[in-house]
Amino acid sequence: MEKSNKKYAAYLQILEEELVPAMGCTEPIAIAYGAAKGRELLGALPDEVLVEASGNIIKNVKSVVVPNTGGLHGIEAAAAAGVVAGQADLLLEVISQVTKQQQEEMRAYLKEHPVRVGFLDSGLVFDIQITLRKGEDEAKVRIANYHTNIVHMERGGQVVLDLPVEADDESGLTDRTLLTMADIWDFAQTVDIDDVRGVLSRQIQCNTAISQEGLAHSYGANIGQVIRTSSRPDDPIAKAKAAAAAGSDARMGGCELPVIINSGSGNQGITASVPVIVYGRELGASEEKLYRALVLSNLITIHQKTRIGRLSAYCGAVSAGAAAGAGIAYLDGGGYEEVIHTVVNALAIVSGMICDGAKASCAGKIAAAIDAGVLGYRMYQQGQQFYGGDGILSHGVEKTLDNVGRLGKIGMRSTDKEILQIMLQT
Repeated sequence: MEKSNKKYAAYLQILEEELVPAMGCTEPIAIAYGAAKGRELLGALPDEVLVEASGNIIKNVKSVVVPNTGGLHGIEAAAAAGVVAGQADLLLEVISQVTKQQQEEMRAYLKEHPVRVGFLDSGLVFDIQITLRKGEDEAKVRIANYHTNIVHMERGGQVVLDLPVEADDESGLTDRTLLTMADIWDFAQTVDIDDVRGVLSRQIQCNTAISQEGLAHSYGANIGQVIRTSSRPDDPIAKAKAAAAAGSDARMGGCELPVIINSGSGNQGITASVPVIVYGRELGASEEKLYRALVLSNLITIHQKTRIGRLSAYCGAVSAGAAAGAGIAYLDGGGYEEVIHTVVNALAIVSGMICDGAKASCAGKIAAAIDAGVLGYRMYQQGQQFYGGDGILSHGVEKTLDNVGRLGKIGMRSTDKEILQIMLQT
């Protein structure tokens, strides 16, 4: 792909927009960000806070530990962290600089001030509205469609910001419909490595660090450690799976290290990158080869998630695991045909895995998704594949991705509602 091609600049910008740092699970961090922005707008520590959120936000915050809170979890903890210690200018690293004293202040705030939670039935999958009150004064902040997209702010009844909101509107971001599998492959083969070095080196550094943390210490169900200790020490695929699962173990367990996310999710960022990094290093791949594999994996993940949406009942690890399989296929010497058949085969195996919120078992789902990605590649290596007409598969990779997107975005809506009802009863 020539640099003069408009897609070249767009693909670089998409990587810059999606591969950003976040501390902790991104949905509670979005609540902390909105709460910090609300306190900034109010100009004082609020007497009370009301967090209203769509079902998918509630689902993804309910069970996860909020980092830098001393082990607190849930929506109330995320909001308290934002109002007590949040620095809104840090965006998704809003609570990255919390002190021990501020952690104690969070606990005291939760004991002394009401932080209430309500269901926001706006029709949007991603919607957060936070109302903060101090005496007679009131401030409101609304975030919609993606994690840092503030669409409304008001103070004392005076509107400060009010942007139109439509379902899944991401008009503030680069057009994702420019992505195609053929052009992603072309871009990954031809991109000037210096143009992606900054964003990818940051991804390698951050996501490797949290993976190593998960392998070295106890978090959640320690899925990464289980895979590592129950596999052959010289198995590169097992090492790749263990490393990715360990990163999720740590992240879901409240680790304070940042993650470079993908499509709004740290788990997807880990899954799209860590297996590729570990496998590349096991093979002794050059820096250039590794970077091109990461470009491929990251953009294929984004391409799939564009159709599905940032939040749904469809587990995002499936998309990222298929993309990681594509990156591994490329590192192994595979070409375009190997890459697209790896993705299609992987999706045929695990599409339909549900997302029941952010929690310890995400690490296990990541391992399963990577397994499917690698199996999809090994199948094609041995002359085996799934064909159009097999279940939800169609002839051609783009049509299959359309089908999977339809399944995740439309077909699983009722599933999403049932998942939320089940979770709220437990």
